[in-house]
Amino acid sequence: MPSRGLDFLKSLEGTRKMDLPEVPESVITSQTWWRLIATDNGTFNRKAYTFCVLEQLRIRLRRRDVFVSPSRRWNDPRVQLLQGDAWKSALPHVCRTLDRKKSFHLELSQLREQLNEVYLKTEANFSQNGAVRLEMVDGKEKLVLTRLEKLDTPPSLVSLWSMVKGLLPRVDLPEVLLEIQQKTGFANAFTHLSEETSRVKDLDISICAVLLSEACNIDLEPLSRADIPALTADRLSWVKQNYLRQETIVEANACLVDAQAEISLAQVWGGGEVASADGLRFRVPVSTLNATPNSKYFGTGRGITYYNFTSDQFTGFHSIVIPGTLRDSLFVLEGLLEQQTSLRPTEIMTDTAGYSDVVFGLFWLLGYQFSPRLADIGEARFWRIDGEADYGVLDGLARNPINVDLIEENWDDLLRVSGSLKLGVVSASSLMRTLQGGKNQSTLSKAIAEVGRIAKTKYL
Repeated sequence: MPSRGLDFLKSLEGTRKMDLPEVPESVITSQTWWRLIATDNGTFNRKAYTFCVLEQLRIRLRRRDVFVSPSRRWNDPRVQLLQGDAWKSALPHVCRTLDRKKSFHLELSQLREQLNEVYLKTEANFSQNGAVRLEMVDGKEKLVLTRLEKLDTPPSLVSLWSMVKGLLPRVDLPEVLLEIQQKTGFANAFTHLSEETSRVKDLDISICAVLLSEACNIDLEPLSRADIPALTADRLSWVKQNYLRQETIVEANACLVDAQAEISLAQVWGGGEVASADGLRFRVPVSTLNATPNSKYFGTGRGITYYNFTSDQFTGFHSIVIPGTLRDSLFVLEGLLEQQTSLRPTEIMTDTAGYSDVVFGLFWLLGYQFSPRLADIGEARFWRIDGEADYGVLDGLARNPINVDLIEENWDDLLRVSGSLKLGVVSASSLMRTLQGGKNQSTLSKAIAEVGRIAKTKYL
């Protein structure tokens, strides 16, 4: 609709008046705009119409109904999905890798059986669970969870903390960094911007010094030493400009994560299959493209979210800088699909900000387990596939029917999206921006969300 309005405004260049019947009415979506645009003499208010078109254009840009090309943020990522013959040849491999059926009828029977099984199992144990109950609110059953009671810290744990603290030596941070470099060689991941094989003497010392200044948010001056060639001010400045880049930092971090995965104690903590994702909010006082307003966290200022992914071996295996206004859920998949370590997490935990039905759907399609900590679980809606099934005490809670026809009609596209993500054809975050880009979702988004409601109900 905005395109017709824009074309119409272009056609008015050089003219002064135009009859009202010739105005594309599809752009005018409310009586308020009609009262501003229409005039008594049968013409129209050109300025009001221009602002109406601009408003509709802005709305559709945010909904991702309109795209800008070339653009990284506002382009349509769906054009990057596997297409035509490439998709036909990749389909068998995608179904085999993701353990998905080509026919949705086969997938549906399995989903129905799984959902019925978890409902019946939960119903059988429901009366024995004193921490959960059902209450009638406004004629509908609502789930109520009992808050967990605070547990006092046992004296044995306090004693253990003191003992462990006493075992930790007091060392300078530079010594720790240099020791880890000696053990892992992570500094080798930092290559020159234009001369990849260019290495200078004691480059690892210079890189550790620059990393320390960045991590502690201090200038290079406290780390500069005129009597040590690797720590002169000119040397450190040159290293910072030519060796520290996003790709080299990611590669160096992967080296550290892989090294810790080989430590026996880390293997006792976990096998790297489970991870969590959470964000830290930071106000940014300087002007930058990454910082945007968010009154909830930054007041009148601007800021960013540093979104970090942590494995069950206590390593940060991926991180993303998120502009302040975007939901965390847009970036959850990126941490699994685009991280470069040897870890292969299959389950990820987030807070409520990282949750949506679309995320549940994509996780299920890709074979991952999504386990968010939902703050409003009592308000969650429970869904069913089998309308005739009797779930006993949970039957009233499971009152929302899944739109099976919508999933079936879009099943091939759902496989194409998950296959393109798995094969790295499209970026997870850019695709998520399209799928969750507004209140009026596309048909594809609704179909993925419908699948997600099945996965979410099983999880709940």
